[in-house]
Amino acid sequence: MMAAFGRLSGVLGRSLVSRGRLYSAAADAEHGDAARTWKILTYVVALPGVAVCMLNVFLKHQQHHEDERQEFVPYDHLRFRTKKFPWGDGTKSLFHNAHVNALPDGYEEHGHDH
Repeated sequence: MMAAFGRLSGVLGRSLVSRGRLYSAAADAEHGDAARTWKILTYVVALPGVAVCMLNVFLKHQQHHEDERQEFVPYDHLRFRTKKFPWGDGTKSLFHNAHVNALPDGYEEHGHDH
């Protein structure tokens, strides 16, 4: 009885291993198809989409670059400072842009960028 059970389990074990190999080969084929699909989507959809976004940003920058900055209006609720910044002269933020960002008393002159 034990010998018959051993032979049966050996036959079943070999058939399961061969089935596993078949399933593995099918999975590799499906994986190859999926990789090809994503590669095509990358070149046909993603890269042109990035190019269109870059063009949009460039054109918006060109349009905005020609505009003059807004007139300074000393609103009480804007540019409110309770203490000085710990760098420089204490009035400019860390990423201060003299052309765009106004100080509490107005814009800087073009000759005084620092």
